Amino acid sequence: MDGTLRDDVVVVSGDARQRFHDARGYGRARGPDVTLARIEAAHLLYRGDLETVDGMAFREFFTRSVERGERFAARFLTYADLRERGFYVAPDRDRWPGESADPLPDLTVFERGEKPGGDVAYRVRVVGEREELPARDLAGLTLAVVDEESEVTYFACEAGGGFDGDTEYDLPDSLDSDLLEDRVVCWDPPGSLYGSAFYGQPVAGRDAAVVAGLQLSLLEAADLAERGTLSLDADAVIERGRKVEGDRFDRRLTVYRRLRDRGVVPKTGYKFGADFRTYDAVESVEALPHSEALVRVVAPDHRFHPRDLALDVRLAGGVRKRMVFALAGDDSVAYLTVARLTP
Repeated sequence: MDGTLRDDVVVVSGDARQRFHDARGYGRARGPDVTLARIEAAHLLYRGDLETVDGMAFREFFTRSVERGERFAARFLTYADLRERGFYVAPDRDRWPGESADPLPDLTVFERGEKPGGDVAYRVRVVGEREELPARDLAGLTLAVVDEESEVTYFACEAGGGFDGDTEYDLPDSLDSDLLEDRVVCWDPPGSLYGSAFYGQPVAGRDAAVVAGLQLSLLEAADLAERGTLSLDADAVIERGRKVEGDRFDRRLTVYRRLRDRGVVPKTGYKFGADFRTYDAVESVEALPHSEALVRVVAPDHRFHPRDLALDVRLAGGVRKRMVFALAGDDSVAYLTVARLTP
């Protein structure tokens, strides 16, 4: 069976509707004919179900399609991989005659057993490992990263951070404190500030029997100063934070505040290469649970490099935490949770 290029899609006649569309979910039916996107036609050529398209066998058709751009090779590899996994897949990016393409997903993958038009399992965006992509565009998509050896790795990208905090505590007022270099020391704090609210670390170490002084990060101190817990001026603490780490301090402080307001306890994520590790429910430091998430704070216009994204997600998974990216502006935070996915 042969196909014909027409308006940048491939038209196949004969019994193509029954063989390709009705039985296997390829293309779109147009009367007795089937209209195939280039990726679908290439896959059928590769499988030997089509002989040629305008006289071109698979090699020539694939090569010419790749030369046209739009990441055809990466999209074809992903399409073929998902088909081999038993899914029906519809290309979104290919320009169907008279229709515009959605600029975000490349492929729509239907639930197992569902043909095109049925329930959707994944909306897939395909990228190469050297590309960059806007963080703000990923929510609701499945990211398929094709590496230099043509292997495909999938990531589920979901809006929200899954934060459901249940940590309760009362804060005291106007505690005696000193701003010292890149931290604050709060003197003679009530035990609950560390033991229940989990702010700071005791000056004499976390195993100290008596907490005579509590070392606070500049983020913790800025948050507490704004809440009236410290004797320090909040603006002075924030200014010191900006001096220490630049504009990034404001973004991190915005996220820190939002998490505390949700009843979530954020602590440094330095050991994990993140901004924060978070605890949803802290009853006491003595009975501290495992943290549930790692949070990396980025600007709203941040662009992910897939290799860095894979590193963050792999590390979070390795320590049994979810990886959350906080897109923080001047007064707004949007969360994006990213996890490895096996379709």
